[in-house]
Amino acid sequence: MSKFLDTRGIAPKEVVPASRKLDKSDAKALIESSSRVIVAKGKNVREFPGGKATADAVAALLGPTGNLRAPTVRVGKTLLVGFDEASFEKLLG
Repeated sequence: MSKFLDTRGIAPKEVVPASRKLDKSDAKALIESSSRVIVAKGKNVREFPGGKATADAVAALLGPTGNLRAPTVRVGKTLLVGFDEASFEKLLG
């Protein structure tokens, strides 16, 4: 993902190191503060409405360890979780 951002001249405003674990409560807060949530797991891409953290949406954001999956990127009020090049291209150009 870093290469994707670098080739487009996009610099993140904030980078959270992997050593800082974000959990279920963080996932809920991110969903509730977003208007749209896009989650990529492999070739599967799902979209959830933001604002209300449903159990299904929260589960989609968490990996097998119970921590927030990476990468997680906020573009305006849209939250992207996991890397899907088409979704990143659409939102970031």
